[in-house]
Amino acid sequence: MGKIFSLVTSHKSLITILLIASFLRLWKLNEVPVSLFGDELDVGYHAYSILKTGKDYYGNPWPIHFHSIAEWRTPLYLYSAVPTVAIFGISPLGVRLPAAIFGILSVFGIYLVVKELLGYNNVLTTRHPHAILSTLLIAISPWHIQYSRAGFEVTELLAFLLLGLYFFFRALRNKGNLLWVSIALLTFTPWIYSTAKLFTPLLLIFIFQVWRKDIVKMPRTDLVKGVLAGLIIGLPIAFSTFFGGGTQRAQYTSVFTDPSTIEPEVGTARLRDAAMRGDLALGYVATFSDRFFHNKVTFWMNAITKNYLESISTDFLFENGDPNLRHSIKGMGQFYKIEVIPLILGLILYFASKIDRKIKFLLIFWITFGVLPAALTRDGGNHATRLILILPPLIFLISYGIFETTTRLSKNLKIIFLIVYCLLLAVNFVFYQHTYWIHNPWDSERWWHAGLKESIQSIKDIENGYDQVIISMKGEPSWIFFAAWYQYPPDKWQTNFPIGNDVNVSGFGKISHIDKFYFGTFNVEGKSLYDLPKYIDSKTLYMAVAKEMGPNLILEPERTPPGLKLVKAIPYPSGEPAYYLLTTN
Repeated sequence: MGKIFSLVTSHKSLITILLIASFLRLWKLNEVPVSLFGDELDVGYHAYSILKTGKDYYGNPWPIHFHSIAEWRTPLYLYSAVPTVAIFGISPLGVRLPAAIFGILSVFGIYLVVKELLGYNNVLTTRHPHAILSTLLIAISPWHIQYSRAGFEVTELLAFLLLGLYFFFRALRNKGNLLWVSIALLTFTPWIYSTAKLFTPLLLIFIFQVWRKDIVKMPRTDLVKGVLAGLIIGLPIAFSTFFGGGTQRAQYTSVFTDPSTIEPEVGTARLRDAAMRGDLALGYVATFSDRFFHNKVTFWMNAITKNYLESISTDFLFENGDPNLRHSIKGMGQFYKIEVIPLILGLILYFASKIDRKIKFLLIFWITFGVLPAALTRDGGNHATRLILILPPLIFLISYGIFETTTRLSKNLKIIFLIVYCLLLAVNFVFYQHTYWIHNPWDSERWWHAGLKESIQSIKDIENGYDQVIISMKGEPSWIFFAAWYQYPPDKWQTNFPIGNDVNVSGFGKISHIDKFYFGTFNVEGKSLYDLPKYIDSKTLYMAVAKEMGPNLILEPERTPPGLKLVKAIPYPSGEPAYYLLTTN
């Protein structure tokens, strides 16, 4: 008991920060964000399906990549959600709690890694306060909090990455002991999120290249265990990636396969050159100059460079962040604006310091190649999910800038600097928290697909009164929302999978279905929902997206189209109409 008390008292700052981090990630997790969006429900229903049948919802037993409606998904977060879904069901806690737990773990992970980085070759004796400051900054980081409170895989990715690096440096200090743990943790990262499929192999190559002299001196048994851990964990995910559909998402999002920009832009640029030369005529053939300056390679390089520059721009990092309001808060960057100053100072002071060159190279590699997976994708320059790999090194540089600046100031200036900076950081944090809890739920309600839970559960409550239920596809493909919120039995879903199970329904055309539930949108040329009564009867229920209907039927239910009966109107949290349940009189 005395040892535990001594451990707690000697780490009071760290424990306090971890408690703050836990509160910021767990408080009202079941309420904010306002609803589970499609990808989160995909996680929940896959976990539910594994729990009930041992298969994903496509019927694949214990998959390495989960076959989802839109893509093949990396598996580890989905398996991590199975216990919480077993306890809490397909709910915000069931789906998001693993992300919050891994978020807290990654806060602790950055403490461990920073201590190792600054303690390498005993360069700094102040590594503990450096690490504490980094831990505090990531604990209150808007970027990190955002992803710790939603069912994204990336907090798990950061936790495994940081702990993997920590155990690698421990192995260097202990002459190979625990090397296999480091390699196992790092090799698991491609199982978590697809950006690691590119980043982690490059990181392992970099580590071996830079520390090869230390690695080859390790005991042979430790090296063999490390290699075996890497092969046992790495080969299945590598095989599944290349031969089991794991590259499908990468191919879809890659700048190299973007059909909307490459071919049209190359052709347009060549035609513009020809027109400016007065050489545009029937039968135009591109000249060598046209082909040299305007080709796929130049457009690819331009797209990648643009993404790189955007990723490290003040607009993304400090001003507006990711435009997707599931990834970022409206009008806020990924970092607090006040952090731009210590980031610049940290860059200067860090690379001017006496820290070992190997550690400096590691940080350069981490930022440069942490951006690469996102830079190779369409619109990857401000995609906060794909770019989260660079969060830890940037947090480290910010904390380094703050700490080292204070050590270089006189006592009076140090006090003034710390008071002013802490006050401004506190103001930034308070405004962020206000925006997150007060404004963000309404600002982002559509991004989080609010209203669908209430709509599907309302259908479940009244379905016995109808022979046919048609769920609109006007807003989002509604299959996974129905399956998850209805908690449709996974074994029946796998057997009677609705996609491809199409039938013709009057007024809707050829649409998919499972049992009496149909998925499609009213689609008759020249007709609107005012004509819907001609195509359905009183035994058919139609779940319409509010934008299919002109008037606001929450405020003006009397404006329901003649012949239709408004069974229920489901609002967004803001009170605006989201969905209507309609039938005929």
